Amino acid sequence: MSLAVLLSRSLVGLDAPTVRVEIHLARGLPSFGIVGLADAEVRESRERVRAAILSSGFEFPLGRLTVNLSPADIPKESGRFDLPIALGVLLVSGQAAARCASLMSNLVLAGELSLTGTLVSIRGALAIALAVARTHRHATLLLPLLDAEDASRVPGISVLGATNLA
Repeated sequence: MSLAVLLSRSLVGLDAPTVRVEIHLARGLPSFGIVGLADAEVRESRERVRAAILSSGFEFPLGRLTVNLSPADIPKESGRFDLPIALGVLLVSGQAAARCASLMSNLVLAGELSLTGTLVSIRGALAIALAVARTHRHATLLLPLLDAEDASRVPGISVLGATNLA
């Protein structure tokens, strides 16, 4: 049984509240569920994440995979949770190094994945950067490369950009 907890941000108007992305992998029949007031776009991330992991040269784990987007009372929409979910799956399945897990505790992640594992630009990156600067100042924000360029204009936070899951 394994558990990974990563941070992301939702988007509610101009606010971007913190969302804990909890990924749990247990023995049992293979399944992949997402809970926590996720809309259809977020629930569809199961397929994007599975394909992106496989296309990036990793293995998708067998077993009961449960993703909890917490707190449950904040609406979650769009594909911005793909990146933290995929990285969490790689952590709980042992495909990401243990030292990577300690680095994740100080990261805020947001990014949609294409089926090839490429990171796709997201809506609300600037609002997310402003919220991180306001409430999580020592965190590093990891976004798709184009969004990272915009978010890096926000003073007082560290922003990293990535082009793909690998």
